[in-house]
Amino acid sequence: MGNKPETAGVIGAGIVGICTALSLRERGLDVTLIDPSPPAEAASFGNAGVISAWSCIPQSMPGVWKNVPKWLLDPEGPVALRWPYLPRFFPWMTKFFAAGQADRIPAIADAMLQLNRPTVEMYRRLLQGTGGEHLVRDSMYVFLYRDAAKADTNSLEWRIRRDRGVPFEKIDAATLRDVEPDVSTAYEAAILIHDQARALDPGAIGKVLAEKFQHMGGHILQAKVEAVSPREDGRVRIQSEQGLHDFDRAILTAGPWSAKFLASFGVKVPLEAERGYHIVFDDPGVTINNSLMVTDAKFVASSMETGVRCAGTAEFAGLDHAPDYRRSEVLAGPAKRILPKLNTESRQVWSGQRPSFPDSLPMIGPVPGAPGLIAAFGHGHLGLTAAPMTGQLATQLAIGETPNIDITPYDVTRFSAS
Repeated sequence: MGNKPETAGVIGAGIVGICTALSLRERGLDVTLIDPSPPAEAASFGNAGVISAWSCIPQSMPGVWKNVPKWLLDPEGPVALRWPYLPRFFPWMTKFFAAGQADRIPAIADAMLQLNRPTVEMYRRLLQGTGGEHLVRDSMYVFLYRDAAKADTNSLEWRIRRDRGVPFEKIDAATLRDVEPDVSTAYEAAILIHDQARALDPGAIGKVLAEKFQHMGGHILQAKVEAVSPREDGRVRIQSEQGLHDFDRAILTAGPWSAKFLASFGVKVPLEAERGYHIVFDDPGVTINNSLMVTDAKFVASSMETGVRCAGTAEFAGLDHAPDYRRSEVLAGPAKRILPKLNTESRQVWSGQRPSFPDSLPMIGPVPGAPGLIAAFGHGHLGLTAAPMTGQLATQLAIGETPNIDITPYDVTRFSAS
């Protein structure tokens, strides 16, 4: 990409953008982080808070298509589709099912794991000295099963984990009660993934790191980006509502809004805005010691500084459709069944957009036809987890270093032939 860069613009102030801006600043670049909203106020605020260092199971798995009709018809199901959106959603869905073919899973799992594995250590380093160290807490990931027979460590997803060294163990109902006393006795078994972490306040982590970035001399421009274009000298021009800004490098971390900027370069990508919801019980009367994955209802429950948060569901309706907060409220029923002593009276709801590709992998790498522009978006359910490593990789690409892992699986053009 030419001479060593001195300036960089980062488009999008979610947790991926924040980690990228901070990483660039640590390497000495003059960095501006640009977003119409303050840092960490979208999906980076409202996620489930799991810092899932061992995550290597893609959303699309062999046979998942068989469950989709049942999920769509269930008011409490994990997936919803606004039916008028189906014609636009169908091409993405076909790619999603194709990504779940058995022969594709091992490579996707490997690519997920190499992004996620270093995350806890990287967050510890990033937060050191900020006063926000307590926001990341050591945790297990507890997969709950009502039927002990379904806690099958020889099933495909657990074999994938075992093959990659994921530290897990199956426990019975009595041991589960020792680990999570407030979980219903209706759950007969659990599988614990060790060596994870959880966020006590995901939004606060982003804001603490954004403040660190500013203290290090980084700039935050609260403005809407209207266009991105290459300059003849190899630099990148970002047009915001506050004027024109030229940078030696620009990194696109705008989540589900990223695709529209690539379209101006003739690069079309199958990025879907996957709307997620959460509900927070702010006077819960119960404590969750770890991150809980409720396998039958497909959502995550965790204790945070603001209360017990239950987050999950995937709604496909496009980027501009208004949220349906009934999707948040519907989580209250399953939450009460999991945690019988949970006080559900005082609660808050939220919704935000995840940027999702069909193969559960982000795009990280140079953008064809756009010298100086680097993609770093599309992490789906794992933006919080993969943000530190993504920021490091984007920085290495920006300054001309060879990334320390193979970034081929995240190539911007990988869907071009499909």
